[in-house]
Amino acid sequence: MRQTGAAVLRVPRPPRRLAEVARAVAWFVAPFVALGLVWTAVIEVYDVPLRVFPAPTDVAGALRQQAASGALGNHIWQSLRRVFVGGTLAILTSVPLGVAVSTNRVVAAFFAPILRFFSVLAGIAWIPLATLWFGYGFGAITFIIFNAVFFVVVYNTMLGVSRIPLALRNAARSLGAGPWQILTEVLLPGALPNIVTGIRTGMGFAWRGLIAAEIIATNAGLGYMLFLARDFYRTEVIVLGMILIGAIWVALDRLVLAPLERRTIERWGLTRRVT
Repeated sequence: MRQTGAAVLRVPRPPRRLAEVARAVAWFVAPFVALGLVWTAVIEVYDVPLRVFPAPTDVAGALRQQAASGALGNHIWQSLRRVFVGGTLAILTSVPLGVAVSTNRVVAAFFAPILRFFSVLAGIAWIPLATLWFGYGFGAITFIIFNAVFFVVVYNTMLGVSRIPLALRNAARSLGAGPWQILTEVLLPGALPNIVTGIRTGMGFAWRGLIAAEIIATNAGLGYMLFLARDFYRTEVIVLGMILIGAIWVALDRLVLAPLERRTIERWGLTRRVT
């Protein structure tokens, strides 16, 4: 018995897991460190003026200045708020429509041509109409984000539902499952991996639309910060905004969306690796 206990103690799984996480973080950070070193070297060797492109130290100084003034926190909050509201509204409306189109021939015949037509229109194409309908500010930008997410999630929901074997639905019906049980215990769980993939893709499009809309249709947000800095030749603020946009999206994707997609896929019996 003592030997068995010792054998168990000699196989500590948590340290191995910690080492894997540390290795993954190192591989993720290494390209950015290399990019920063190249950036610093090019600025030093070619003596690039600040008006053309800033050095990393200039960007760090802009970060401190913007944070101290409180403007940076407000810009980030405004952008995150618009993405959350627009993305949530799009998900809440697109998933039911995707399920309805996939399960009802009449609904599919009516909505499929409309969805195909509007899916090719990028979210930023709606900016002129959005500003006319909602004015400059929160409503117009939320509408742009809604469009960027809505069609991607609809199509992924349709794809997920269509992949559920018909025999599985018929088996549920033969066992006495009603429409609500089939929806909540067969269709939505079966389509969930595709739905989560669509949400992840759509949120990426939402950030692109957000920045374009904030440049045109508001006076706060990270996109507006880039636009305003251009007027004063503040290249260090422009690069700071670009870095923050990328960093926030990477953090959301890696810490929220990718783990959610991974757990959903593992929960429903799929094994492909989520990157």
